[in-house]
Amino acid sequence: MPLSEHEQRVLEQMEQALYAEDPRLASTLKSTQSGPGAGLDRRRVALGVLGALAGLGLVLVGVMTQYIWVGAIGFLGMVLGGAYAATPSRKPQSKLGVVGGTARPRATGARPTGKGPRKPRPSGGFMQRMEQQWDRRKEEGPF
Repeated sequence: MPLSEHEQRVLEQMEQALYAEDPRLASTLKSTQSGPGAGLDRRRVALGVLGALAGLGLVLVGVMTQYIWVGAIGFLGMVLGGAYAATPSRKPQSKLGVVGGTARPRATGARPTGKGPRKPRPSGGFMQRMEQQWDRRKEEGPF
């Protein structure tokens, strides 16, 4: 679900405040954040390293037997194995799903046992509460 214009403005203000307070942290976070599924997959790295080692073995065999074409194939295997290990996977690292999908709806008006009366929730939505907290922190200062 896309963000509303107000939420986008609040997010931009938060980013600007982060850049103003700690530009080094902001630049570090921006450089490491490449989107969902970014990063190296262990299986990809392992297979790439194994391919590169097999290519190195073929290069050595090619040098010992003086067959240049075996060494060339080995070199190609080393390059392709290293490239395969270095490229990030295209799919997300973890798949999120429903945890405990056997939830049952409660009866209307029923409260869980062992709990006292519920505290009233603050008025407004989540983003309004976050914006209020942000404004309060900004007014109070850094300490």
